[in-house]
Amino acid sequence: MDEQNFQVRVINEEKGKGIFALRAFKEDEIIFEEKPVVCCQFSWNADYGYLACDNCMYPLENAEENVRRLTGKKNLVLPYPEYCEIKKELFAECPECGIKFCSNECLKEAFSKYHRILCSQTRGNKEGHPLEKLKETWKQMHYPPETATIMLLARMIAHVNQADDKSSVLAVYNNFCHKTVNEVHEIAHNLLGEKFIGQIDVLRELLEQTFNKDYVPQWFTPEGFRSLLALVGTNGQGIGTSAFSRWVKNVTALELPTDRRIQIDKFIDQIYDDMDEVVGTFLNNEGSGLYALQSTLNHSCSPNAVVEFPYSNSTLRIKAIRDIQPEDEICIGYLDECELERSRHSRQKLLSSLYLFVCQCDKCIAQADDSDVTSDDDYDHDMSS
Repeated sequence: MDEQNFQVRVINEEKGKGIFALRAFKEDEIIFEEKPVVCCQFSWNADYGYLACDNCMYPLENAEENVRRLTGKKNLVLPYPEYCEIKKELFAECPECGIKFCSNECLKEAFSKYHRILCSQTRGNKEGHPLEKLKETWKQMHYPPETATIMLLARMIAHVNQADDKSSVLAVYNNFCHKTVNEVHEIAHNLLGEKFIGQIDVLRELLEQTFNKDYVPQWFTPEGFRSLLALVGTNGQGIGTSAFSRWVKNVTALELPTDRRIQIDKFIDQIYDDMDEVVGTFLNNEGSGLYALQSTLNHSCSPNAVVEFPYSNSTLRIKAIRDIQPEDEICIGYLDECELERSRHSRQKLLSSLYLFVCQCDKCIAQADDSDVTSDDDYDHDMSS
């Protein structure tokens, strides 16, 4: 990664930092790649049988197994099995607790960073253990679709506690935004809403029962714990991995006779239809990660860059989606494509509750005179909740 191509700058007190181009980037050019400081699979996602490496979220089932589980068709056979990238012979597991990893390298990385402490917490009979109670309490507060997980906080605490240089690790986390409210616009983060007040105290107490708090006592105070939840909520980048999607990408790139191409495309479309009937939109191993550099990218409702996961693991890539000129701010969309197409009012509602800011991007400014009407999708969601 050539950091001479861009620069992180402080913009102002309210907006914080941003990343600016130091040279021109062409559409589809890679700006940078980054591994997370820490990441974690969502709790419900894991419990529903989505198999992922505990360290990098790489799939732990091959494409055919993936499809059979998601369609409910146990005898489905995928052609071109050689284009599935999953190498089960490389998988590894912790000899103490049985947690699985995609490789010995991931096992060693996890063990050196956080797993030694979490392993000692979960070893043996897990029934009734504070860490399990912590996860189950969180799951009863947050049903799918998930946007965060308390286990990411547990992994952060273990990371600091296990580090030889605790101050350096803590400094990395301190660089993330911790705001629980936006005082200027009187916005509170939605993870800290009134309906969660009692549960938040329960979660904090369970963390106290689980971990040594001597190294990060500030994270265990009521306000400190709220700031941790806000940190994960505002900085967490969603991660999705899938063995089948990688197989689809590889097979789609094959040069095939026209008749065979039509046949394969119909086959793939039918699989997606079958999966939609069984699991809906829940196709991927899903989780969240904290990225030191990516977290400094600001949002735009008309972004010039996009987040991708090219290796079906937690390593992300920032790619230009249109030409970027020197001194342009590089911006991504914090919302998905469908959400970005909603009305200005709907986008503002989502951004304020999830990220604690009122968007002033070019698109929002251009639509400032639009009536405060919520998009139909948003309205339908509100009516059903």
